[in-house]
Amino acid sequence: MPVRTLPQAGVSRTGAYNPGMLEAIKALAERSFMERLVLLVNHVIAAESSAVERLRPHAARTMLIELTGWPTLLPAVGPFAFRVSPAGLVEWLPEASSLPPDLRVAVEAANPALALTRMVAGERPAITVSGDAAFASDIDWLIDNLRWDLQDDLARFVGDAPARQLAKVGGWFAGALREGAKALRDLAARGPAATPPR
Repeated sequence: MPVRTLPQAGVSRTGAYNPGMLEAIKALAERSFMERLVLLVNHVIAAESSAVERLRPHAARTMLIELTGWPTLLPAVGPFAFRVSPAGLVEWLPEASSLPPDLRVAVEAANPALALTRMVAGERPAITVSGDAAFASDIDWLIDNLRWDLQDDLARFVGDAPARQLAKVGGWFAGALREGAKALRDLAARGPAATPPR
């Protein structure tokens, strides 16, 4: 990438902002975070054989988590794609597939600072779930039935204080995902006759 120079009273200097370098740092941080998150999720799933058995039938199914309305002034975040492995665990797909996911989770993120403030205050973010009702139902089952001390597991990675806050935010996200999965299940139970015409 060519380096820009800024003219100033006959002196040329290198620009202080390098968007290519910022994007490379963001990509490395995102990869590192997602790999650790998947290790943590798989640690919890593998500890419960019933959870693994619930996910095995969904092998090769994908879930896409995207932040909708993300401000364009901020560096782009996501979408994050995951696939269920034949072993009944979760794999992160670094490059979101061009194929439609089996389950899509859209998190409203038009105002990230306000959303973070609300999450810290105990409010859940707005989440929309669409896609395969059976897959959503099993994800909901995992959220409801997997019992782990997430805070304790997180503390090993990030320390006690951040673990408390991350466990709190994870609980809100899980609750919102649970509500979306229930709504999808209810819609599937009503059948195609209950679906309004387009």
